[in-house]
Amino acid sequence: MGESENPSGLVQGTLDMLILRTLALEPMHGYGIGVRLEQISRGALHVNAGSLFPAFRRLERDGEIAAEWRTTENGRRAKYYSLSRRGRQTLARTTKEWQRQTAAISRVLKASLGEL
Repeated sequence: MGESENPSGLVQGTLDMLILRTLALEPMHGYGIGVRLEQISRGALHVNAGSLFPAFRRLERDGEIAAEWRTTENGRRAKYYSLSRRGRQTLARTTKEWQRQTAAISRVLKASLGEL
């Protein structure tokens, strides 16, 4: 997948998982989710609207998140997203799978360096 197809540089499923994780704490508007991801990652993840909003549409279509229009703290109208029950289940499953995969990758990298 070229960079123009996925401007965030993240694998689609990973971005979805990070969005779901961000929403596990509280409902947020789209811009706030992007800012939160950047803050928590200490700037390592910069996810632009070109990646976020298609992910929101996909997650909403799949029943992972719900959306409603609200007024922001600045008095503007924005779509706020919240995690659905299905989204919580998906988050738990994908987090466990992600942790399993990263542990396996870490073992391969250590073995490659002769550290095992």
